[in-house]
Amino acid sequence: MSVLGGGTRPSYLLPRVVFAFACSALVVAGVGCGSGEGVAEGATVTAYVAAPLCAGAEGELASHGARAGEVRVRVECLGPVVGRELDLAAVGANARRASEDSTSVAYLQPPGPAVRFSKPILEEATIATVTTGSGKAGMRQLLGALQDAGSSSLRESVRDSLNGS
Repeated sequence: MSVLGGGTRPSYLLPRVVFAFACSALVVAGVGCGSGEGVAEGATVTAYVAAPLCAGAEGELASHGARAGEVRVRVECLGPVVGRELDLAAVGANARRASEDSTSVAYLQPPGPAVRFSKPILEEATIATVTTGSGKAGMRQLLGALQDAGSSSLRESVRDSLNGS
């Protein structure tokens, strides 16, 4: 895959880069920043989590005191999208719900066919999509990205954290 600036990057890096960029953009836009000061102290951000991952995400968040540094984090559990078949209306409604929330920073969902339908909605809203089989692992990844942001520029801190600088 060709990436800006030429060269080729391994495909496993793309989800991390997209996640870092989307987290950065949404937190900066959604919770407000003071002239280059980073995320406002005490701001609250929201992670939308698919039903099968919700218990793990909530447990991991609780073990961190529902915070990532100075930022409060809350989980919004979504309704199920799979019964006997994939419910495309539910997939779309869940993704739109996250995209309409200005505090939304991430959407955690398990791998599967729903990703193909939710991802375009979330990308349009610049919401990071974390596709994982574990709500605990996905929440840990999000909390790490937010924690690494500290009080400096969120975009630069998340980028540096995920790129190993």
